Amino acid sequence: MSWLILILAGFMEVAGVTGMSLIGQGKKLKGWLMLLIGFPISLGLLGFAMETIPLGVAYAVWTGIGTVGSALIGIIFYKESASYKRVMYLSFIIIAVIGLRLVTG
Repeated sequence: MSWLILILAGFMEVAGVTGMSLIGQGKKLKGWLMLLIGFPISLGLLGFAMETIPLGVAYAVWTGIGTVGSALIGIIFYKESASYKRVMYLSFIIIAVIGLRLVTG
């Protein structure tokens, strides 16, 4: 259950980061709502997950989900580069997160 909570925490981090991007684009109300809802929920869920998942693993997975998720949002919705090198390195992050899950149990 802690792993599902950690994954949800990562998704909420992506929501918060997306809110920051929306604020920068002038969509202030929607952006602030996403930021003010996404980050506190994300941090709360991360703290809950760390009750059973080691701190270093939980933080690495959380930031990995946030990094990959934010990059995918940028690629899909903001026309950011989807070069093969970028996708390859994002894939390495996903592999590392899966590896941490496998060795942590």
